Amino acid sequence: MEKLFETEAEEASSSSQDHKRWIEAQDMLRRRLITKDDFAWKLPKTTSSEKEEELEEVEVLRYVGGVDVSFSKEDPSVACGTLVVLNIQNLQVVYEDFAIVTIAVPYVPGFLAFREAPILLELLQRIQKKDASPFYPQLLMVDGNGILHPRGFGLACHLGVLADLPTIGIGKNLHHVDGLTYSRVRQLLEAKENSTRDFITLTGCSGHTWGAAMRSTQDSLKPIFISVGHRVSLYTAIIIVKMACKYRVPEPIRQVEGIPAEASKGSVRMMQLHGSGWFTYLSLLQQIYFQKHKAVEGMRSENIREVHSCYKQARKVQ
Repeated sequence: MEKLFETEAEEASSSSQDHKRWIEAQDMLRRRLITKDDFAWKLPKTTSSEKEEELEEVEVLRYVGGVDVSFSKEDPSVACGTLVVLNIQNLQVVYEDFAIVTIAVPYVPGFLAFREAPILLELLQRIQKKDASPFYPQLLMVDGNGILHPRGFGLACHLGVLADLPTIGIGKNLHHVDGLTYSRVRQLLEAKENSTRDFITLTGCSGHTWGAAMRSTQDSLKPIFISVGHRVSLYTAIIIVKMACKYRVPEPIRQVEGIPAEASKGSVRMMQLHGSGWFTYLSLLQQIYFQKHKAVEGMRSENIREVHSCYKQARKVQ
């Protein structure tokens, strides 16, 4: 019995230490977050005259990715990470891929990214190594939240900082932060003064703007929740999401959600994750840590690996 109590105490202590490490790592990444437009490309134009002018532009937004991680109903430790890339100008899929893995990292509210980001980073790394690299996304839509998050740093932020990509968080459910509630948002959307508007900004009790609730189509009864991920302003994020919507959910997210079902039928080529996703993840975090602590010598690798020791064995090939 004493040994049982000792084991439970050790597990509780280990869980507490892991939680502190997650907070430290998340805070480290948050300091690199950019919430304004920070990209070289231009938004596609709509009129023919504007399209002619685009020929003289250096780069126009063309390839928008969508990423998602879904979990097996039979075994919650089995996950399928998916990536699609669409041409934003015609909403056609030009690339898709996925990875099926088992996950040992527990779900902890506020720290979902530590389970999912390594899988998605692996998928982004793979596209760079393929002949499909011309389709590498210029921007990512993430099935999850950006700054509209209990700790102000959701999966879209986490992934954007690590991949150094502009990202937008697309939430189907509202995080109740800073006094924001779903019922209140619905009331605002249905109010007479907002009847002709397709979105409202989400401003909390503190006065901070967390994102926007948007009616993607006229017939949509449920809003989606848009938030800044990384290197994109909320204003630009709303414009891009509108461009990508045929139905309630923007096409990059709608398309990416269909892949796990196809994968289960064997209609899509299988891809295995050989652990390199975690090496990529740790390597990126290590680079960020080095930049933050340039004056510290000799302890860099040890420190960053201590922060992430609870993740190193978290992925196994399914």
